Amino acid sequence: MAITAKDVQKLREMTGVGMMDCKKALTASEGDIDKAIEWLREKGLAAQTKKAGKVAAEGVSYAIVADNGVGVVIEVNSQTDFVAKNEVFQAFVKDLALVVANENPADVEALKACTYPGTDRTVADVTADKVLAIGENIQIRRFARYAEGVNVPYIHMGGKIGVLVNMEVEGIDAAQVTELGKDVAMQIAAMNPAYLDKSDVDQATLDKEKEIQLAQMANDPKMAAKPEKVKEGIVMGKLGKYFEENCLLQQAFVKENKTSVEKHVAEVAKQLGGKITVKAFTRFATGEGIEKKEDDFAAEVASMIK
Repeated sequence: MAITAKDVQKLREMTGVGMMDCKKALTASEGDIDKAIEWLREKGLAAQTKKAGKVAAEGVSYAIVADNGVGVVIEVNSQTDFVAKNEVFQAFVKDLALVVANENPADVEALKACTYPGTDRTVADVTADKVLAIGENIQIRRFARYAEGVNVPYIHMGGKIGVLVNMEVEGIDAAQVTELGKDVAMQIAAMNPAYLDKSDVDQATLDKEKEIQLAQMANDPKMAAKPEKVKEGIVMGKLGKYFEENCLLQQAFVKENKTSVEKHVAEVAKQLGGKITVKAFTRFATGEGIEKKEDDFAAEVASMIK
């Protein structure tokens, strides 16, 4: 019988095996899905099906600026930190970053459909091969891409944190701002700001922060009796502190805490005779927000001796 693309896609979704191997399995099994799965298992290819269900919360956050000047930061997850340090895995992540830089995929699914460097196969198919070769679940989680301006990458602790800083530079050679960009990236890695600038904080967040501060004063006998105008002034002062803690440009510069990041950038620009504006940044901490499965060791041992 004729093997359709839909049949191949269905088998691929069921097993996680690459498209070409799925097509071979269906051809060998005359289109029978169950027999095709059995064929893949016999070949050792469907072994990755189990792996694909395991939590991938380790891995690498990697940042790079490609030859075309495009900056990319990407997170790719594995099950263990051991695999994250594997040279094959790290080379795979670097290749993915270059695909993002050169092909500009809209999202992770679009990235998976891109052609993997040096092959005529898709990123998704090569990922499936890596799962088999490395022996762990691998997941491409997210990426960010900056095509304009000057981009500076920073990788902390071998990929535990990846940062990409995007700057607009006028009247200064790009090479002269690399050190500044790295300092700002290190600031972002260490301080994890939620916003670039205080103007980026949404009104709902500000209202909630004001509500919290007013509630704290209401519960403090010494503060509760103060006039509302005084309370409002205190709240505004505390909002300033909130900006200093959560907004990159208002944070104290880690290398010289007597000045803010914003003022430091302006001072460097002045020294170099031009203008520098930090336009955006992305910070990925590997595995953040992924719920790691807590294995019950006793239950696992019990299940093995039944």
